[in-house]
Amino acid sequence: MASNNLDNLYRQVIMDHYKNPRNKGSLEGDSLVIDMNNPTCGDRIHLTLQVEDGIVKDAKFDGEGCSISMSSASMMTQTIKGKSVEEAMKLASIFSDMMQGKDYEEDELDLGDIEALQGVNKFPARIKCATLAWKAMEKGLKE
Repeated sequence: MASNNLDNLYRQVIMDHYKNPRNKGSLEGDSLVIDMNNPTCGDRIHLTLQVEDGIVKDAKFDGEGCSISMSSASMMTQTIKGKSVEEAMKLASIFSDMMQGKDYEEDELDLGDIEALQGVNKFPARIKCATLAWKAMEKGLKE
């Protein structure tokens, strides 16, 4: 019963981010712009990042896709704001491990709402939906 309640809570968190996305839109000015899509299901994301002195000052996304894809983008942008590039990349690594069902260390980084997506790894077809925004962020920060 407790696991069922946790699944329901996670589902509510995901749907809240889908229906009320955080950081939806795009940044003006000097920003990193990354466009990616998932041709398998049609999800697409337009991610803009403002990075100054090695810190992700702001992050916004736009796009269209399923609830998993869009809520993951909302959670990701909310979580990486104010983090160093290294911390954002570490979060991406932790998220990737979580999606692959591997053990992951939360260490000092707070995953926040992102933990609600951990059940996605039970549905292999949905993993690419959940990781799209994260892959876009990694690509942007590596360039």
